[in-house]
Amino acid sequence: MEYMKESQLKQTQHMILCCECGSATVPNASNMCVGCIRSKVDISDGIQKQAMLQFCKGCERYLQPPSTWVACALESRELMAICLKRLKGLAKVKLVDATFIWTEPHSKRIKVKLTIQKEVFGSTILQQVFVVEFVIQGQMCELCHRREAKDFWKAIVQVRQKVPHKKTFFYLEQLILKHNIHARSLRVKQMHDGLDFYYDKKEEARKLVDFLQSVVPCRYKTAQELISHDIHNNTYNYKHTFSVELVPICKDDIVCLPMKLSKSLGNIGQILVCYKVTNSLHLINPATTQVAEVSANLYWRSPFSSMCASKQLTDYTVLEMDAAGGGTKFLAKSRYLLADVYLMRTNEMGSVDQVHCRTHLGHVLNVGDSVFGFDFTNSNLNDEHLEKMKEDAVPNVVLVKKSFADKRKRKKARNWKLHGIAKDTTSIDPDVLLRDYDEFLDDIEEDKDFRQNINIYKNFAGNSAPSESDADDAPRIGLEEMLDELTLEDQDMASDSDSD
Repeated sequence: MEYMKESQLKQTQHMILCCECGSATVPNASNMCVGCIRSKVDISDGIQKQAMLQFCKGCERYLQPPSTWVACALESRELMAICLKRLKGLAKVKLVDATFIWTEPHSKRIKVKLTIQKEVFGSTILQQVFVVEFVIQGQMCELCHRREAKDFWKAIVQVRQKVPHKKTFFYLEQLILKHNIHARSLRVKQMHDGLDFYYDKKEEARKLVDFLQSVVPCRYKTAQELISHDIHNNTYNYKHTFSVELVPICKDDIVCLPMKLSKSLGNIGQILVCYKVTNSLHLINPATTQVAEVSANLYWRSPFSSMCASKQLTDYTVLEMDAAGGGTKFLAKSRYLLADVYLMRTNEMGSVDQVHCRTHLGHVLNVGDSVFGFDFTNSNLNDEHLEKMKEDAVPNVVLVKKSFADKRKRKKARNWKLHGIAKDTTSIDPDVLLRDYDEFLDDIEEDKDFRQNINIYKNFAGNSAPSESDADDAPRIGLEEMLDELTLEDQDMASDSDSD
């Protein structure tokens, strides 16, 4: 008995001769080989081999018809989708594969290799590979066009605050940069008492107003001006104005509350210090360390003003200090320590009697320290709420904050900086801006909570002036790294504990 070999068990595939060239080929409906089929049928016929891509140099985005601009990186999936949508006739075939072919980045050419399939001659499926070249054509998008025009806008947000300094706007600028709220603005102009943001859409301006309401206490009013009217289709073209007014109370300001408002806040007292500003005012009574929050709605129902600015503060020297009640621990639910302090003006040491006051800064003050405070006995104030108070209820001195190292030395040793928004400052005195900006940087160094929402960058150029965020690639860092993980407050306390 003979056994068949394994090779004999396999069925051999039948071959036929091509009706055109006579070469052996697999049987198919056309009775032709692949080469002859390709010579007679081109499945890529009707598909563009060259197309145009519109690219905006200003915002580095590609046009996705009809009017959408998309930011895409080279050889990305988003760019591939835009390229395939620009090709006509691609829907008639089956797309198998699409890949980029490397070209020089500055060549203004993008090449894509496509692999397609199509059924020809009944049930014969033919596959073909070809290259499509896309030429990049420069075209300015509508947003960049309006930004360059600088006078074409449909909505404006006017942010104002009636205070003698601009530290609040420097803080707002950092918050806007961190959340990239200004990306859609056409122009930012700095005015004498605030900032103006120009937009091409009312919705973008509304987003900025909503953001301001979430970070600072404010109120706003709206207005609109008719530009044109089409009587045929009954359409109107308006310019919208949002007037945002910030509460004129800043950090480290001394205020005098109305009696009614003071009682509604748990009899906190009338003379308070503003120690923090978020979407509400955070106030503290320096004589009791009792704290309260005043929202924007509550403030505008019972408005009050600041009694002194930072320039009106007097420099005192601590002569003697005792913790109130003889205790050394912090009060419950408070990060402040109540203390009795005996002071004397720094420029009048030994010439006048010392002054006693009760302060909430007992956790940072020591004998011999310098501290800024406001002298009520030698000041001429015009405040309607203060005039209604009894004389014995008004303290002699209210301490606001501790005075740290020499500002000149701190400025020279500063190896960090902040980014800034590119804005028009032609109508502002640059010396005043620089002075307010230096004070703002000092506040960042002195208060850890104040800088939590601010992006800080390394300064390689040795200049602390604000730079445009688009033109500077300095790495973002934490300020604690620059200060050896200690605030000025903590450094002073650590040095005192080492000396003890």
